[in-house]
Amino acid sequence: MSKLRTLVLTPWMSPFRVVSWEEAVSKIYDNKYEVIAEYAETVSSPSITMNVPAVVRSKKATPRMKKAVKFSRINVYTRDGFRCQYCGVKKPVDELNYDHVVPRSRGGPTNFLNLTTSCYPCNTRKGNRTPAEAGMKLRSLPYFPKSLPLHTLQLRNKEIVPEWVEYIQVA
Repeated sequence: MSKLRTLVLTPWMSPFRVVSWEEAVSKIYDNKYEVIAEYAETVSSPSITMNVPAVVRSKKATPRMKKAVKFSRINVYTRDGFRCQYCGVKKPVDELNYDHVVPRSRGGPTNFLNLTTSCYPCNTRKGNRTPAEAGMKLRSLPYFPKSLPLHTLQLRNKEIVPEWVEYIQVA
């Protein structure tokens, strides 16, 4: 049972993150999460027995949901739609990396305005050059996103349990 995880949805029913079942139970007890779906397994304390939560919904928007977009690898991928900005192919996270438009060796910064999503073959082809020098064209120029969709949670098929399928988009 220790491997069971709980899918957390936003108040608007969009997948937000995955937490341990223990954290979910704690938040349910604190009246911060509402149970949407349960596993067949139960957990007990001296005063209560309950099914382990499989899917919960946050009752309030968390501060993480409200803040400005923080720079991170997953947010660059999300901004670019999990699509290589050179060949245009949509790929899973483990087949993507981010590429410095102006290479770091030439003083290119690591920020939203100089990074773009690329697949490994395109990144290798571009190498330590600018897209123009490599004869490659970006499908969209990097920009600083003012907001991102809340469905940034990306799961591999092997991580998805049957209790979650109805609440997530499976590619």
